[in-house]
Formats: sequence, structure tokens, C-alpha cells
Amino acid sequence: MQLKNVHKSFGPFKALNDINLDIRQGEILTLLGPSGCGKTTLMRIIAGFEAPTSGNLLIAENDAVALPPEKRSVNMVFQRYALFPHLDVFDNVAFGLRLQGVSKAQIKEQVNAMLHLVQLDSFANRWINELSGGQCQRVALARALVNRPDVLLLDEPLAALDLKIRHHMLKELKRIHEETGTTFVYVTHDQDEAMILSDRVVLMNKGEIEQLGSPQDLYAAPESLFCARFFGDTNIIEGHVGAVNGGFADISTSMFAARGAVRRAAEGASVSLSIRPEAIRLSAATPGLAGGSHNTLAGEVQDVVFIGNRVVYQVKHGNNLFTCQQSRPVTGIEHAPGSLVQLSWPDEAVVVLTH
Repeated sequence: MQLKNVHKSFGPFKALNDINLDIRQGEILTLLGPSGCGKTTLMRIIAGFEAPTSGNLLIAENDAVALPPEKRSVNMVFQRYALFPHLDVFDNVAFGLRLQGVSKAQIKEQVNAMLHLVQLDSFANRWINELSGGQCQRVALARALVNRPDVLLLDEPLAALDLKIRHHMLKELKRIHEETGTTFVYVTHDQDEAMILSDRVVLMNKGEIEQLGSPQDLYAAPESLFCARFFGDTNIIEGHVGAVNGGFADISTSMFAARGAVRRAAEGASVSLSIRPEAIRLSAATPGLAGGSHNTLAGEVQDVVFIGNRVVYQVKHGNNLFTCQQSRPVTGIEHAPGSLVQLSWPDEAVVVLTH
């Protein structure tokens, strides 16, 4: 499936601007971004619920813009499930098959196979109001998959679930994807969902594709300040590029001397530095060390958050706060609020972003 030069406007408002995207067979592709970035509009164009203002949607190399939703080999799972409360689980899953005129024997076989896939074998005769949120989501998945679509669209399907069930359902979605081989296009504003689930992530911003790549690419090598800030937590510092040597540059900031890898920035350019919290090494302050080497500064611990297997520190340096994430030591929290600490990180941890 391909989208070529897709634009979508609602009156004077441009919801999508020149979207070009190849959706690979059998992948989990996530459309990620803040509210209003255009991800749901893009999904609705793929489903056939919206028509682009201009551009092409190719399915099996044929232009499908004028093709109605029911003629596309695409099914959709909605955030609120859209299940029929007057039908039991079996009949909800069977609904699409009956519309297609599938025989009763085939319906029974295919519905039972789907209920087994989503681990609801014993729930065929349950009413929808007797199910939990997670079980309703499984029924919605079974109903969408029973028609064997080439592409399954999932519009924030886990948003209504609590955190523990959401994490469990992410594992279930990965399992179901592996067992069916169906192409998944998943819409979310949750970066954790995107990182856990995706083969590739389309990060969207103001109707455009900001960056496209694997979760690892977007996290470790963001190409813009928006991507660095939206996809994972980070520390942002402003600076200017100094001498460039061997792909690394000396960078002056108002707080410390930095060094990081540069790709496009020329000497003298204004840049932003992105440093992930887990890349920062935290240690007890050593007199005379601060400022004595690149990528090193001293500060005072302001806040400590314990999160099971890790500890997140907020460290103040001048008027700036740095977020640092450390593995939890066996002995407990290492640096209490008020402690003077040293922050340091390797050159490779500094991502230099041009303005």
C-alpha cells in the first residue's frame, strides 16, 4: 500500500500536507504524534472514510481513492470498540461474515478459530455488557480479523484501558500479529506503545511526516528537536558549534563545554543538544572536577523518583534542571535530595540538532 503526495484540507485548515508513505506487507506501522497532527485523518483516508483533497492511495498498485470502504481489503478497530450490545460475542464476530453470505458451517469454523486466536474460546455466548474492557477489545480484534483483511487499522484501541491491561494487550497484539501475518497500522499518541509495538514509526507533526524509522532510530538518532522531545524523555541544551574534527565537534554552552557527533552543523552554527537521561552518569561530587573536561558538570539533587528497577533524579545546575535516570542500586537510593553530585556522559550520547 502506498500514499503518494496526499493532501487533505478542511476549508482553510491543512490537516495533511504532501504525505508520501509506503506501508510494507506484514509490518506493524505506527502513526504517532500529538493531538491534531493528522494521524487519525491519515488513517481514515486509508480506510476510505475520508477522501484526500489531492494525491493517490495505491492498493496492490491500483488507485483506490474512489473505492468505497467495503471494497477495500482493510478493516478497522475503533477506540470505543463499536460492538453490538444486542448480540453475543459469537454473533459480533460473525457479523461481517454473514453480510458476505458465508455458509453457517464456515462461519462457525472461522469464528471459533478467531475466538481461539484471541483466547476467548469459552466466551462465545457471553453478552458484551458481561465483558471487561480488555475482553471487549479482543472481541473487536476478532471481528476485524475474521474477514482476513490485508491491512488492519487500529485507532488508539487501548486508550480506554488501564495501564496494566494496556501493557498486557500490547503483548497480545504482537502475538496476534505474529500468528496472522496481517499488516497492522496503529494510531497512538503514546510513545511507549509505539516503542513496544512497532516495526516502524511515522512521527507526525502539523500534518507532515517529521521522521520515519524504527523506534531505535527515532530514539537514538532524532533528526529534529521535535522528535527528540516527543519520542522519549531528554535534556535539551542550547549551544554553538566550535571546532569540528573527525565527525565530532566542540560545542560551547552557557553551562559547560560539550562535545558531540555532528552530521550537518557547520562551525559557528546555533544548535540544540539532546542528552537522554539514562546516558548521564551520576556520582558524588568531586572538588575540582566540574568544568575540567567535556560533558561534565556539577549540581544539586532536587528531587528523586523511585520507579521499581530505576531511579529518576532531577538535578539543578544554576537555573537549569537535568533529568538523570539510573538503575536502582541494591542498597537503595544512592543520592538523596540536597546531595551534591557530578554529571557526566560520553561524547556519543550527545545528539546535535541544527535549528
